[in-house]
Amino acid sequence: MGMTEAASGEQQGTELNRPLSVVILTLNEERNLPACLQSLDGLDAEVFVVDSGSTDDTVRIAKEAGGHVCNHEFENYAAQRNWAFENLPITTPWTLCLDADERLTPELRQEIIERISVPAGGPDGYMMKRRTYFLGKWIRHGGQYPAYHLRLFKTGKGRCEDRLYDQHFLVAGQVASLKNDYIDIITADLSNWIERHNRWASLEASEILAQKNRQQTAQEKTVVPDLFGTPIQRKRFLRSIVYQNFPLFLRPFLFWIYGYVLRLGFLDGMPGLIFHTLQRFWFRFLVDAKIYEQRTSARRESSP
Repeated sequence: MGMTEAASGEQQGTELNRPLSVVILTLNEERNLPACLQSLDGLDAEVFVVDSGSTDDTVRIAKEAGGHVCNHEFENYAAQRNWAFENLPITTPWTLCLDADERLTPELRQEIIERISVPAGGPDGYMMKRRTYFLGKWIRHGGQYPAYHLRLFKTGKGRCEDRLYDQHFLVAGQVASLKNDYIDIITADLSNWIERHNRWASLEASEILAQKNRQQTAQEKTVVPDLFGTPIQRKRFLRSIVYQNFPLFLRPFLFWIYGYVLRLGFLDGMPGLIFHTLQRFWFRFLVDAKIYEQRTSARRESSP
């Protein structure tokens, strides 16, 4: 990992020769950050932690691990990530983006080392398979695995799409997939999960209501839905074209049946029942309720 303070000329030269920089966003992540940083051991990487005002030991943990730490006020995930790309002193050929509750598996870490060691040429970005853990259990069914996310790309080639929720990275150039997984620890605390998803439901409702204008004004900055495209494009097609054309409040029921019954989510046991019901039904029902609330409020405000 990189040094926290300004390096000497010799140290700077070493950092310039490194192949990879890792960018991690944090806010009060003292419980998650140590395992995330530990999973990077073995990568010859500089680590940049972009903190948005942590009041716990997050910053101390990052600095003691040798990471560069900077503070930037949080607006939304897309704005924070794009600010990092535009303002951090990243000089390495490759950039990897992680959240504090994510970890690289040893197999993925080795695969990344091999891919970024290849001479110039080849893909400009790589999708990685996410392995979701919820209440300590790997959620393997219900369409949750494999889920692909683009996290590794040549520096300067990647950008986060301009969305309030469910953002993906876009890469200017060729994209390929890595074979191995990274781990996403969704939660070990249901109260925290519900609080976060209540906030995200508001963002998703606003995003859906603004979707038409966003497609007209910023199509080039978002993932293009495509049933025959990449896994990310197919997922966006199914969510934005198929799912959103079903009636409000009916679609969460159908989505739960699709994932928990037809896609065998029930095989994930009791944690699976809780996860699929909260994620596929409760969260989506809450999004629809907030859409209804915003539409009703707008009609009241526009009526004479």
